[in-house]
Amino acid sequence: MTPRKFSIIAGIGYLIIFFAAIFANFFVLEAILKDPLNTIQQDHLMVRLGIIAFLITVVFDVVVAWALFKLYKTHSLSLLSTLFRMMHAAIMGVAIYTLPIALKLNTSEQILMQVEQFNSIWLIGLFFFGIHLMLLGRIMGHPKIIKALLILAGIMYIVDTGAQFLLPSYESYSTIFLALVAIPSIFGEMSFAIWLLLKGGR
Repeated sequence: MTPRKFSIIAGIGYLIIFFAAIFANFFVLEAILKDPLNTIQQDHLMVRLGIIAFLITVVFDVVVAWALFKLYKTHSLSLLSTLFRMMHAAIMGVAIYTLPIALKLNTSEQILMQVEQFNSIWLIGLFFFGIHLMLLGRIMGHPKIIKALLILAGIMYIVDTGAQFLLPSYESYSTIFLALVAIPSIFGEMSFAIWLLLKGGR
């Protein structure tokens, strides 16, 4: 396969991850957090689809990791970057295990505890994902703006994870940290995905 094909595969994988994650996070998890028991009992099909969506993100995380490794295999940091993304995917797979258990619970407190466990495990995975993004930014030669956004997003993932574990009053600053992570991450990764589809590997 040519570098161009690997670039397209990575770009498509990124888009699939993006849309699957939006559904799983902002439709399913948010619904559970707002009304845990009713969502699990009355909208269990949506919850099951959300779990499948999370599984899809893990599958395509591996696909993207492989495609990026093939695309940048001549760079000395490519293997290390790939390994950190694979660590993130593996930890995310473990986190997803907590969600099907919630389908069998019958109190809001128990359901929310499962979601909290999911978020805590996923948070650890995002720490390693942040390292991957920093390395990926170093690996990229151009465009410089996307390179900078990926590195910044990686730093913010690491800072946010550290803050959640270290700051007792993290909730007081959670909106600020969310913005610091979301802005470079969304713009950086989406720009990177579009670049991979249109120009990468040429």
